[in-house]
Amino acid sequence: MLSRPKYVSALKGICRGVEKESLRVTHDSRIAATSHPVSFGSPLTHDWITTDYAEVQMEFITPAGTDAEKTLAILADIHRHVYHHLDEELLWPASMPCTIESEEDIELANYGDSNAGKIKTVYRQGLKNRYGSMMQVIAGVHFNFSMPDSFWPVWQQIKNDRQPLQDFISESYFGLIRNFLRLGWLVPYLFGASPAVDNSFLRSTRSTLPLQPIGRESHYLPMSTSLRMSDLGYNSKEQGNWSINYNSLPKFVKGLRQAVTTPNPVFEKIGVRQNGEYRQLNSNILQMEGELYGAIRPKQVTRAGENLSCALAARGVQYVEVRSLDINPYCATGVDLEQVYFLDIFLTYCLLQDSPELNLKQQAAAQRNLNKVATDGRKVSLELMDGETPRSLKSWGEDVFSDLTKVALTLDTVGQSEKYRAALDSQYQKLLNPALTLSARIVADMAEQDLDFNELAVRLARQHRQTLLGTEYQQLQEEEFAAEAASSLKRQKELEETQTLGFDDFLRLSLQGTLAGSVLSGEHSCQRPSMPDEQCDHCEQ
Repeated sequence: MLSRPKYVSALKGICRGVEKESLRVTHDSRIAATSHPVSFGSPLTHDWITTDYAEVQMEFITPAGTDAEKTLAILADIHRHVYHHLDEELLWPASMPCTIESEEDIELANYGDSNAGKIKTVYRQGLKNRYGSMMQVIAGVHFNFSMPDSFWPVWQQIKNDRQPLQDFISESYFGLIRNFLRLGWLVPYLFGASPAVDNSFLRSTRSTLPLQPIGRESHYLPMSTSLRMSDLGYNSKEQGNWSINYNSLPKFVKGLRQAVTTPNPVFEKIGVRQNGEYRQLNSNILQMEGELYGAIRPKQVTRAGENLSCALAARGVQYVEVRSLDINPYCATGVDLEQVYFLDIFLTYCLLQDSPELNLKQQAAAQRNLNKVATDGRKVSLELMDGETPRSLKSWGEDVFSDLTKVALTLDTVGQSEKYRAALDSQYQKLLNPALTLSARIVADMAEQDLDFNELAVRLARQHRQTLLGTEYQQLQEEEFAAEAASSLKRQKELEETQTLGFDDFLRLSLQGTLAGSVLSGEHSCQRPSMPDEQCDHCEQ
């Protein structure tokens, strides 16, 4: 229906943003021991350059935009600027960590002396005590996606839907999310890039995966696509025992709020405070809403005085955040244009397709599919469960790609180009031949070049550094980075000098939702700018 000329222009203006994490490392592939360089400004308040869990774990954030090439050019400029001021350190180009001899070598990110900064550090202390630091320094790429505003009235008319527009938008995004949960195994198959890991990582894991040695200091799963997305990677058994409902916005919000208020017996044993020092923010299933793991999440930019659930309840879903992308080690910025175009196609398809509700059994089956592809995705005989029916990955993938072709052709009609069909064709070759996937390429390069995982990653990091330093800025200039760094330091200082509450009171109020704005949540938004202050009923309680 949308391919008709009278409707097709409604698809013009898909909005995207990228958040990409990278460890700072030495040239011998070890975790850096330096603090976040002050020349980059304040990681608490900087718009483009911050830190994630650890002091050495940089996170780069692009503004949201409708031009994919410009978005990735901005991401390249951020990397370029960092390398101009990083001395001899490298940005780790892989999702699984570099050599880390001990978890004690991982320093928690420091956000200064404001209450807002302290709460972020205590939150990370809680993550350390709950899951261990090694899991937290696994890195990835988050892809934020939203349809153009002009799309929604047209799509609502096509669907003959008469509810308020924002309710329809939220309902549609949750349909996208459910379809992504069903079909999202395709993302680690195509883009998984973490089939191997340095041996140092295994000293801090209790995983029972049958990893095999490769090289001198590495282990791998021969058919794995993404150890990051497996049980070895970024996951939580305790969260796995608590299912969030994705069948509607009210059910999702209810589940999220219950998770941040329901005590967990395992986390209660850790304790909240010991000898006057905080060990975690609280002992609930989630300390804060940003702790929720998952391959995809509904999002809404938070205003002052809100957390995510309040923002969603007040204004509905604004965009979705895809979290299952490994860092692409062969790309200087960790994600390339072809990947972005494929995700445009895939997420648009997930939105346009009918999306029945998922019960808990079906949701668990979808997660098992994802896990199987993460650990054995390149196995020719791999079978997944399509509802109650076992299907080979290749057969199911063939059907999905057939449908994706129609979406790609429509998007190319919108942009009067052939870029979407070309990107889709390139990914389709990976379905036909698993040896073309990123994960297979990494294993092959390690074997052919007689390199350990870390040796290959350092070699690629050096190449990326040389490439970035040898090319000019495209969208952001040095003076803009300098201005933002100075402004961010000023904003942090103002927070520190104007606070009136003690930390205990600040923490209590923030966890109630009355202070939990975007700077507190541990989340960064690269979607649309925040709106004027407004609290929902839940925040005011």
